Amino acid sequence: MKNLCGIDEAGRGPLAGPLVVAGVVLFDEISGLNDSKKLSEKKREKLFDEILEKSKNHIVFKSAKEIDEFGISACLKSSILEIMQNLEKFSDSFLMDGNTNFGIQTLQKEVKADAKIPSVSAASILAKVSRDRFMDSISNKYPNYDFNKHKGYGTKSHIEAIKKFGRSDIHRFTFKLKALGESEFGVQKTLF
Repeated sequence: MKNLCGIDEAGRGPLAGPLVVAGVVLFDEISGLNDSKKLSEKKREKLFDEILEKSKNHIVFKSAKEIDEFGISACLKSSILEIMQNLEKFSDSFLMDGNTNFGIQTLQKEVKADAKIPSVSAASILAKVSRDRFMDSISNKYPNYDFNKHKGYGTKSHIEAIKKFGRSDIHRFTFKLKALGESEFGVQKTLF
């Protein structure tokens, strides 16, 4: 697949922090690429810099406030469209990891592409490392939540912190928690 732009996201499911979507067009081969979740943090960090050197890429952040206002699917779709617009001069096709193309006719989709297609693996790594670095960078600003440890995902300790301190301005208010007795009426979905 010549000049394929791989697209993947990190942060679809967390209770706090941004959604990060990355698009990558690789110009050189990179060994060791895989789904970012299957790589150690050290390996992801090492590959991150190599991917930046050997690709054209575009990374989009959508804040928790944007996710609350527009919904996760709309944020994903607008991020993908921004990536396609920014990388169209380098790519003749776009492939998203997953089972939906969000109604974008020119976007291909493939389940587990992040483990099989190098440019999608690279996008997976850029998205995850970018998001993890962001959550690490804000951790000191929100000392009650330990974002550097769980990156905003719904771990037991994170849910306990929300019970004790409530949500911060970096949390997603539309992601309701059964553990807090919150119902899903008028929200996207209930987690945990």
